[in-house]
Amino acid sequence: MTTLDLTGLATRPSQVWGAVRLVPLVRAEPVEDLRLRPQLYGDAAGLVEVGPRHAYVSYIPHGFVATWTGDGTPAAAYGTQLSAGGDAAPAATMGLRFHRGMARRQAKDRLRFLPMHLALEGYLALHFGGPSIAWEEWSQRAVRHGLSPRAEEAYAGADILGLADALRIFEIHPGQCGVMVYVADALAAAFAVPHPDDYRALHPTLLQDLYGELIHHYATLMPPVQDFRARIPDARIRSLAHLRTAVAEQERSWARFHDTTMPTGLLEHAYTWQTVHRMGRFTLSRFLPEFRPKQENHIGEAITDDSGRIAYLKTFRLSETQVRRGHLLSGLAAHDWHLADTAADLGVTEAQLGLRLESAGFGFLLRQDVLDGYRRQGRTRAG
Repeated sequence: MTTLDLTGLATRPSQVWGAVRLVPLVRAEPVEDLRLRPQLYGDAAGLVEVGPRHAYVSYIPHGFVATWTGDGTPAAAYGTQLSAGGDAAPAATMGLRFHRGMARRQAKDRLRFLPMHLALEGYLALHFGGPSIAWEEWSQRAVRHGLSPRAEEAYAGADILGLADALRIFEIHPGQCGVMVYVADALAAAFAVPHPDDYRALHPTLLQDLYGELIHHYATLMPPVQDFRARIPDARIRSLAHLRTAVAEQERSWARFHDTTMPTGLLEHAYTWQTVHRMGRFTLSRFLPEFRPKQENHIGEAITDDSGRIAYLKTFRLSETQVRRGHLLSGLAAHDWHLADTAADLGVTEAQLGLRLESAGFGFLLRQDVLDGYRRQGRTRAG
C-alpha cells in the first residue's frame, strides 16, 4: 500500500465561484511522451464487458485515448473523435453502447480507457464474489451469486450547482495540467494530465464526470466559500521589484497552506493499487482506500511513469454510506466471511453486525431466518 505523490505538480491561487473552489495544478515540465485525448460517445448508456458473465452499466459520455512513445520522444495527441453519426440513437430513445473492457489497446502505442468508471468498477467489484466459505448464516443467493447485482449512485458534474459556471468563467493558467475541485472546501476530485494541451482539450469533461452524494449536497446547501485574497502592506513596497517579490511570496504562502491543509484527506493515506495495463514506461492503475469510517475516503485511477511520478490522475470522493459498505466488505473478507470473528474484530455483537449489513444494503446476503433473529435481538436490546 502506498500514498499518492503529486511531485511535479504545483498549485496556483484558487478561483472561487459560490461554493466551488478550483485550485489549478501546473507542471514546470510537461510529460512529453504520453498524451491524452477525449473520445466522445454521446448520451447513450454504456455497457462494459468486465469478465465472463459480468458487465458494468453506467452513463459513459466519453473515454480517454492514451498515446505514448517507446523512446521518450514527444507523442502527438490526435484530434477529438466523435461517435459516428450512424451509431447515434433516435432522440426519443436511450441508446446503449457496448464497450469491450474498461481499458482496451487500439494500437501498439495507443490505449482507450474509460475514465472514472475504471475506478468505480474497481469499487463495485470489491469482494464481488461474496462469501469465500459457505458459512451457515449466508443465503444461497450470496453463495451462488455473490453481490450481484451491485449498484451505486452518483451525480454528473452538470448537476453540481456552480461547477459549470466556474469551469466556464475562470481562465486556464499557463502550464496548467490539472485541477483540484473543492465544494464547500471539501475535496470533490483531483484531476491531472500529462500536458497543458491535453488539459485544454479535457477541461470540459469535468462537467461530464461523476461526483458523490456528499458533494452534490454541499453544492446545493452550503453558502459561498471565502476567497483567500492576497494582502500586501504598501509600506514595504518601494519599487516594482519589491512588488513582484511580495506577490511571489503571497503565492508561495497560499501554496504552502493549500498543500499542507486542504488535500490531506487524499494525500496522507495509503491505498491498495491494482495494475490495469502497462504502456511502455507507463502503467495505468486504479486504487482503493482503507475504508476509514467517518473520514475522507477517495477512490481513483492513475498513470505513473517508471519513476512513480503521476502523469494522469482522476479521483472520486466516496460518501459515508459507500465507505461503510467498503469497510464491512473488507472486514468480512479479512476474516473469511466468518460473522462472529468479524464482529469481534469490529467490537460489536454478531447481531449488530448483521443489522449493519442490512442497513448498508447487504441484508440479502444473510438467510432470512438468521436476519429475522438478528432483528429480534436488536429489538430486545432496544427495549
